[in-house]
Amino acid sequence: MHRIYRRSRFNPIWALIGINVLLFIFTLTAPRIILFFGLMPADVAVRPWTVLTCLFLHGSIGHILGNMITLYFFGRYLWALVGDKRFFIAYFVGGILGSVCYILLAPPLSISIGASGAVFAVGGVLTMMRPKLKVLVFPIPVPIPLWAAVIGGFVIISFFPNVAWQSHLGGLAFGLVMGYFWRRQERLYS
Repeated sequence: MHRIYRRSRFNPIWALIGINVLLFIFTLTAPRIILFFGLMPADVAVRPWTVLTCLFLHGSIGHILGNMITLYFFGRYLWALVGDKRFFIAYFVGGILGSVCYILLAPPLSISIGASGAVFAVGGVLTMMRPKLKVLVFPIPVPIPLWAAVIGGFVIISFFPNVAWQSHLGGLAFGLVMGYFWRRQERLYS
C-alpha cells in the first residue's frame, strides 16, 4: 500500500517546465547567458551559482523536449507518490549532486547545461520505488519495466557526443539511493 499525496494548487512539475521553457526562449535571444550560468568545472569557485543555474538551461529544442517530456511523465508519478517536499529533494539535490559529479569527472573547461541530472534523479527514485512499473519508450512498441527504461536510457545516452554523462550519473546514483530509503520507509509504514 502506498500513500497518494493530496495535491495543492501549486504544481511543481508545470512550474519547473515553465521556468525551463522560458529560460530556453530567453537563451535563444541571448546565447551568451550559457557562458555565465552554465557549469564549467574550472570556473566553479568563481561562479558557484552555476551548480544550480545550469539545471535550467538547455542547448537545443531536442535537449529541452527530451528533459521536459521525461520530467512530465516521471515527475507527475513521483510527485503523487511522495509529495511536494520529497519531490523537490529528489529533483534539486539530485540535480546539484549531478553537477558535483560533473565537476569531479568532466574536463575542466567543458560546460554543462540541462536538467538531465535532476531528471535522472527523479527517474532513479521512481525506479527504486516502483521498479516493475511499465512505461512506453519511443520507438519500442511495447511497455517495458521502468528500471530498464531508466538504466537503459542512461547507458544509451551516455554514448552520445557532447552529453554530460557525469551529471546523469550523479543524479541517477542519488535517485537510486534515495528511492531505496524511501521505499524502505514506505514498507515500514504500510
